[in-house]
Amino acid sequence: MISDMDVFKVLDAMARHAVETQRVSAANVSRAAEPGYKAQEVESFGAYMARIGQTADKPNFTEPFKTYEMNTPSAPNGNSVSVEQELYKSAEATGQHSLAVSTYAKTLDLMRMAISGRR
Repeated sequence: MISDMDVFKVLDAMARHAVETQRVSAANVSRAAEPGYKAQEVESFGAYMARIGQTADKPNFTEPFKTYEMNTPSAPNGNSVSVEQELYKSAEATGQHSLAVSTYAKTLDLMRMAISGRR
């Protein structure tokens, strides 16, 4: 099946990573005023690919993304969320998701064109 091809698995993982990054950023922003809350971040997509690629001959793309506590300065109340930084990460994740989805769609178009023989 087409969805079993590695290129589609990578693009799917890339889109899921963007969604997880958005989720974590939203959680951070929603807790920005909570005393003592430490901001979280998702491992980079490159780190994820390196981690899942080391475990087997064929990467396990269903492996979850790791989330870490960010090492950022805290406010006097102990909260380490930077709303500006979270908004930047959220916008970056939106772009990564759009890139993954459009690349997925274009790859499907190219495969359909190759199968049908049309130019």
